[in-house]
Amino acid sequence: MSQVVIVGAGPTGATLALLFVKRGIAVKLIEASRNFRRVFRGEGLMPSGLDALEQMGLLPMLERIPHRALDAWEFLLDNHLLFRVDEPFEIGGKPTTLVSQPDLLEALIAEASTYSNFEFIQSVSVQDLLWVEQRVAGVKLGDERCIDADLVIGADGRNSIVRQRANLPLKHYSKTFDVLWFKLPNSPDLKFENIFYSILHGDHAFGLFQGAEGHLQLGWSLHESSSTDWKQIDWLSMLVSVSPPWFAEHLQQNAQTIERPVLLSVVVGRCPRWSIPGLMLLGDAAHPMSPIRAQGINMALRDVIVTANHLIPVLLSKSGHRNIDAILPQIQTQREPEIVRVQQLQSQEAAQAQLLGKSALLRWVISKLNPLLHQRLRQSWLKRQIQLRQGIKPIQLTV
Repeated sequence: MSQVVIVGAGPTGATLALLFVKRGIAVKLIEASRNFRRVFRGEGLMPSGLDALEQMGLLPMLERIPHRALDAWEFLLDNHLLFRVDEPFEIGGKPTTLVSQPDLLEALIAEASTYSNFEFIQSVSVQDLLWVEQRVAGVKLGDERCIDADLVIGADGRNSIVRQRANLPLKHYSKTFDVLWFKLPNSPDLKFENIFYSILHGDHAFGLFQGAEGHLQLGWSLHESSSTDWKQIDWLSMLVSVSPPWFAEHLQQNAQTIERPVLLSVVVGRCPRWSIPGLMLLGDAAHPMSPIRAQGINMALRDVIVTANHLIPVLLSKSGHRNIDAILPQIQTQREPEIVRVQQLQSQEAAQAQLLGKSALLRWVISKLNPLLHQRLRQSWLKRQIQLRQGIKPIQLTV
């Protein structure tokens, strides 16, 4: 039986591990953290991600964990509604759905653990790679254990240790920026509808939505040129000053719950090479994504389907390391065009927001002419979302 070591039990590693063990491949899944309840994990499943889970037979799992569909998207400019788009966009399509990622990961691990060919190694980090004749042959853990593998898969995120130990460089394709992440109590105004608000007020921009577990989440974009220390800002006053009236009132009523935000450093890039003999990078380890439109988890799930299609037959055939290594570049060849395109679309979305933030005149013109521009702005936005929602082209699980 072939043995695969997967490093990182996020969406990429956990779903791929489950697909492998269900098909008779031995997997050791390694996760450095003690649990999945870290401060921030992406929650948004676009139709492309939901379709990937459905193909894997995992969509019923969502019914057992906290999740909530989005009802609409609304865009506000200086407290004026520009336009609204109801979910789902497509006739008969699936709405964007927010899911508790920690609960999803725990459910995936629990199901994989019912198979005897699966082992979950938690709270232990990978220290280094093992090599045999210039081929990766396993991993060395922080507790000095060494684990042999026919293939090592690095799914350990944007700061991947596996990538670093394999000397696979990450090339940055857009400016690194930061997001401040707030968690707030829910508002009665969002009791019946779950709306994703994109709010631009002056040169301040933030997104607001109700998470899968019911609390509000707010992501505040930090300006690269800002000299203000975000730690010294009175965030209650700042948020109240730039929020629509209903949300400003909610913030004031819940002032005692406003805690210091968490800083998220966003890295966007791609590895020129995703693999070397004996090792493959997937998900954010190979191509860290911007948080715009929650593409990280959705692209990761699509990585998993393509990887499973290519690797499961060769791993089951026991045809040797040479055949495994020959397959690895084919995965990158199939996945890279979509990753490139999605990162371009994310960059375009960010550029539009930056343009509005920098130009008071443009904001004034759009606000004044919105009755005339409303439909054109809405259709332009919808057109840009198609590939971010559905992927660049269909992907089908065939194994």
